[in-house]
Amino acid sequence: MEIRIDHRTCIGAGQSTLTAPTVFTHDDDGYATLVPDGARTTTPRKVTQAALSCPVQTIAVGNDPPDT
Repeated sequence: MEIRIDHRTCIGAGQSTLTAPTVFTHDDDGYATLVPDGARTTTPRKVTQAALSCPVQTIAVGNDPPDT
């Protein structure tokens, strides 16, 4: 699963961290950041819920490209 955070638009509302705390955390400035390997600890549905909970839609979720 690929997760991207647009740090230019993140306002640090904290909804992603509340929804999926094993995947998202906050940096020293209070903005969302990814927990290393956090996406492996939860379901894709939970990550999608966290992305949808973001009030400024700064989180993008996608699938990894297929193995070749």
